[in-house]
Amino acid sequence: MPHYGVDPLPGLPGSVTICEVGPRDGLQNEQAIVPADVKVELVARLADAGHTVIETTSLVHPKWVPQLADAEEVLRRVERRPGVRYPVLVPNRRGLDRALDLGVTDIAVFASATESFAKANLNRTVDESLEMFAPVVARAREAGLNVRGYLSMCWGDPWEGEVPIPQVVATASRLLRLGCTELSLGDTIGVATPGRVAALLSALTAADVHIGQIAVHFHDTYGQGLANTLTALRAGVRTVDASAGGLGGCPYAGGATGNLATEDLVWQLAGLGIHTGIDLAKLVDTSVWLAERIGRPLTSGTARALATEPSTKH
Repeated sequence: MPHYGVDPLPGLPGSVTICEVGPRDGLQNEQAIVPADVKVELVARLADAGHTVIETTSLVHPKWVPQLADAEEVLRRVERRPGVRYPVLVPNRRGLDRALDLGVTDIAVFASATESFAKANLNRTVDESLEMFAPVVARAREAGLNVRGYLSMCWGDPWEGEVPIPQVVATASRLLRLGCTELSLGDTIGVATPGRVAALLSALTAADVHIGQIAVHFHDTYGQGLANTLTALRAGVRTVDASAGGLGGCPYAGGATGNLATEDLVWQLAGLGIHTGIDLAKLVDTSVWLAERIGRPLTSGTARALATEPSTKH
């Protein structure tokens, strides 16, 4: 990989954990069904590249997300390496039962900060969805599992517009009170800007949410993903979600384009002297390989640039 120097900025961490969501959030929105062989190899390649958190799949009913209907096969076949976590999204108690039977050690539940998206995604109100998750989180924690709570529509909703900060804080706090060990704030339709990111993080910490429990999950619809991430890091966040090649979206959220690309994030963090443990060359190779198999081009600017660099620069 070409190297153009490192210049740290004050107020930033020495290291960041990247939660790679490509195998789940990245592939769930693809038009074509990606074969299990490709999914299993993708997870292995991401681990080879240095990822320590790889969200592997979702145990939802195939009727709702047919692209992940092979979740159990994938989980049985993935080689789980020491030092690497493989979270799985579970929708309900049945999903948790399946996860426990498959030896899963990290799960995630998926809540909404808005009523409109809760209805579209979960066919429940916000209150009803949290009631559904309560026994799931409690049982998972009793079994010793880590539980991530995703909170979608934290900055904007396609039906409701701007989402009031107190509304987000209230639902986030309830997720943590259920027992979630981590909270991932989702900019599901990609409308957040740095000032709004800072305002929400400030409100959460003022409500006694520990910044160390917060992760951020930005979509890059308006090209704000990296700026928003830098703002979150300056506020103390140390975990960032990203997707190899920039794949992703949400089948239930109009306007939700790709996730923040992992390559773009790693390039920025490397230039700031922030350690991620990820080999960018291997990651780009993986994204190029995946793009060939899903039949569409990369959306990551960094991956495109590095994939076309003359071999003498690598």
